[in-house]
Amino acid sequence: MAGDQKNAALGKVASWRAQAVQLAAIVAVVFVAKGALAEPFYVPSGSMEPTLLIGDALLASKFPYGYGAASLPIQITLPETGRLFGDTPKRGDVVVFRWPGDRSQAWVKRVVGLPGDRIQMRQGQLFINDHAATLKPDGVGRAEDDRGNTERAYRFVETLPNGVSHAIFKMRDNGRLDNTPEVTVPPGQLFVLGDNRDNSADSRVAVRDGGVGLLPIDNLIGRADAVVGSWDLGMRSQPVWTWPSGFRLARFFTSVH
Repeated sequence: MAGDQKNAALGKVASWRAQAVQLAAIVAVVFVAKGALAEPFYVPSGSMEPTLLIGDALLASKFPYGYGAASLPIQITLPETGRLFGDTPKRGDVVVFRWPGDRSQAWVKRVVGLPGDRIQMRQGQLFINDHAATLKPDGVGRAEDDRGNTERAYRFVETLPNGVSHAIFKMRDNGRLDNTPEVTVPPGQLFVLGDNRDNSADSRVAVRDGGVGLLPIDNLIGRADAVVGSWDLGMRSQPVWTWPSGFRLARFFTSVH
């Protein structure tokens, strides 16, 4: 009898160990997948409107630019040793990255300048190596801030010199970031802009002033390829039973351009 009880106890211990090993294996697979393949991120601000909206859930692919300390799914401080299988983004790519001012924060912007490029804003128009990005009027939209307030914004289709086109917002003429000195992008860095040009603390703004400054390539997490879900945060002030109506179903599983 005592032997049977002992065997049963040993069997329970072995079962618990097997379950613990299975759980650890599942956690390891998820960790590796998030670290090596793709990772979800949430859009908390309107700096990339109209391309990305507040409340969008992004999926960032990590393999296009290789892997570095910023690629890890948990934020730990490691020496910067470059990137494994590293590749430089293309102009027009929408990228997720660790903000240089606080690497625990993940930001998203659009790459417009590569190492060696000369970048300048002239009266609200982007110039890359003295070539203007063309702007085509595309109607009027509403730009939203993180408090749920909206503002009338002129919509344009911007085409970069390499032929990549995307929508941008301009809320006013002669904005404070519409005219900038020409900047030559150093090796290992990028110039990034938000698509909401009058409401984006990007490479036009120094890190000490709350912007991105010139973005180190080593800070890249991945390329924003898809919106996998979206919910209108303005619904938070409404009765809870109305919240399901805030899901923007038309944005689910759509590509980021």
